[in-house]
Amino acid sequence: MIAGIVWDVDPVMIHIGHFAIRWYSLMWALGFILAYEMTARLFKKERYPDGWVDKLFMYCFISTIVGARLGHCLFYDPKYYLSNPIEILKIWEGGLASHGGVFLLILALVWYSRKVTRKSVWWLFDRLIPAVAVVCFCIRFGNLMNSEIFGYPTTLPWGFEFVRSREWQELYNQNGAAQACHPTQIYEMMYCFVAFLVSWVMYHRYHLQKHVGLITGVSLLIFFGARFGLEFMKNPQVAAEESMALNIGQLLSLPLILLGIYLIVASKKRKESY
Repeated sequence: MIAGIVWDVDPVMIHIGHFAIRWYSLMWALGFILAYEMTARLFKKERYPDGWVDKLFMYCFISTIVGARLGHCLFYDPKYYLSNPIEILKIWEGGLASHGGVFLLILALVWYSRKVTRKSVWWLFDRLIPAVAVVCFCIRFGNLMNSEIFGYPTTLPWGFEFVRSREWQELYNQNGAAQACHPTQIYEMMYCFVAFLVSWVMYHRYHLQKHVGLITGVSLLIFFGARFGLEFMKNPQVAAEESMALNIGQLLSLPLILLGIYLIVASKKRKESY
């Protein structure tokens, strides 16, 4: 038997009659509020127009939510959702994929950059990465509070027994022999913090934003290089992944890793314009 830390946290933070505030929803909201404040202060410090931040927030919020939902539906179970399209709208039932949010966010900010800043989208991302890392950190904390997206069994002392998870109960708590699993949500929170710290230092200490795309490229390697590796520790999210050499999360990470490498190389030739 592989014992570990018993994680028995109610995913609902507050019950008010039939109304409930869930940790996951709260962390999404908190992440976006912190990101808004961080970006607003940065834009104010650099004397960009006040209206830029409000428009940017709407672009980011809508594209991230819509992209994450569509990503979950179309990347992980397209047959079901294309046969039952109304189910795509039931976001309250759960199911968000970070890769989908990232892909649509990039497209939305390309449009925003053309219409508002009239600068390269990577110029914008170089300034947004610390805020993006904060949002991702909060979302992974929400995953932890939901006892979801955890890893395979481990003998390490920080393994978690996710006793409120039906999946964990079915897979790793048979006949009273509980097995602790990798708390991969915490591992992902850690690389989000690293991405935040590295991008913050690159921008504010070494002013590497003058090489447009460099901060974004390095951060993409941190985010999705780490995500690619951690997927080897995580349980399959859908049955189809059980027979795949690389799972869906890894396959979706590869283009973003390649984009990061491209941005780092191209940044040497790309200087910031004022």
